[in-house]
Amino acid sequence: MNTPDQSPLGKSSAYQSQYAPELLFPIPRLQKREEIGLGAGTRLPFFGVDIWNAYELSWLNMRGKPQVAIATITAPADSPNIVESKSFKLYLNSFNQTRLAGTDALVELMRQDLSSAFGAPVHVALTTPDAFGSLRMGELEGTLLDRLDIEIDAYQPAPQLLSASMHEAPVEETLVSHLLKSNCLVTGQPDWGSVQIHYVGPQIEQEGLLKYLIGFREHNEFHEQCVERIFTDVLRQCRPTKLAVYARYTRRGGLDINPWRANFSTGMPGNLRGARQ
Repeated sequence: MNTPDQSPLGKSSAYQSQYAPELLFPIPRLQKREEIGLGAGTRLPFFGVDIWNAYELSWLNMRGKPQVAIATITAPADSPNIVESKSFKLYLNSFNQTRLAGTDALVELMRQDLSSAFGAPVHVALTTPDAFGSLRMGELEGTLLDRLDIEIDAYQPAPQLLSASMHEAPVEETLVSHLLKSNCLVTGQPDWGSVQIHYVGPQIEQEGLLKYLIGFREHNEFHEQCVERIFTDVLRQCRPTKLAVYARYTRRGGLDINPWRANFSTGMPGNLRGARQ
């Protein structure tokens, strides 16, 4: 079973420029889910996807001319594995000097390789240069928690900070913060993100929620794992009947990862790139 410390993270790596699917390094999701009470045999309290955007994708056409595109990969949250992001980057770079018959051939290769690595079918889409102009930017919508003037003295996730008005009428609201920061599980490098929490249920106390989110600042965990921790902590402490958590992380190595988890049907969130991405 692969573990994060066995991945290419934090190690010197040779960059291969010919197609090498073996570079992908899957890591079982179960390892970290057990820490938040979602062990083997436990029914997940959410569904969702991880949306990856790859901005540094290039290959050669059959005449040796370089081609470029932006790839969007959507992996289901119930897939057995995540894919370690440096290995993902190395895999994408292995196309740099690889000749392919066209975008369809590239999409099919990526779909097969990534579905095998994640352990479940993934969706792959390419945006080619002729469509770059159609891409738009946008920020997560909702009430901004960051407006609150609060004092912080702890920088690890503390679920006990979360509370809600259990004896009042339920509300529906969307809350947003741009102050999410965590650190890579292996290297400790900072990961920056914005997070949106939409819920229906007892009104969540906003100051405690913001303190809780800022508490990830010295926490070491991958993006997907942070979002699942936020989801389960809010669900358990505040008991909303409906909950969705969506994070947009800044890119590293030409990749951004944007996990979304929900327990009610809202449709998959949009993939608008934020200003910091």
